[in-house]
Amino acid sequence: MKIICIGRNYADHAKEMNSELPSEPIFFFKPDLAILRGNKLYIPDFTKEMHYEVELVVKINRVGKHIDEKFAHKYYNEIGLGIDFTARDIQQECKAKGLPWEKAKAFENSAVLSKEFLKKEDLDLNNIEFSMLLNDNVVQYGTNADMIFNFDKIIAYISQFVTLKIGDLIYTGTPAGVGPVKIGDKLSGFIGKDNMFKIEIR
Repeated sequence: MKIICIGRNYADHAKEMNSELPSEPIFFFKPDLAILRGNKLYIPDFTKEMHYEVELVVKINRVGKHIDEKFAHKYYNEIGLGIDFTARDIQQECKAKGLPWEKAKAFENSAVLSKEFLKKEDLDLNNIEFSMLLNDNVVQYGTNADMIFNFDKIIAYISQFVTLKIGDLIYTGTPAGVGPVKIGDKLSGFIGKDNMFKIEIR
């Protein structure tokens, strides 16, 4: 199982990160050990600035390579919600030196994933609203209508480089509002009114 994450897929987030808008999807990987088991996340010792990034997650349901965009919708039937945690201080250090920044993204427990996924036929695929609360305050809100690259384009693009397999997870990008967490914080994620996850920072 691969975890594939899309970067800068919302213009407002790219702006808040002082980054250029991409002309094609930007993707990177997290290992399977990045999936958080349970609902408590311990901040690793190597970072002093761990940021949350809530994202819609597409689960691949069939094997595909060189998928045509017009057929990409056949490769998933469920949508979940997750958090792509980032050691922002480590990421900035790596960027400043022109180095890869996987260690800021791929550390263990850096990927929160909802236990439940919603069937795509029960969703408006043109306008899936999602949000995240930090200690009961909304800190991120988005809709996939604002994505630069939609689900089908993302799937088609990634499949030109790597074979997609059953169970692969694609984190499709985060809207504006990312920020740091501290010990004691509680995070809750929603698709519409459906509570998809609750975690506590330790």
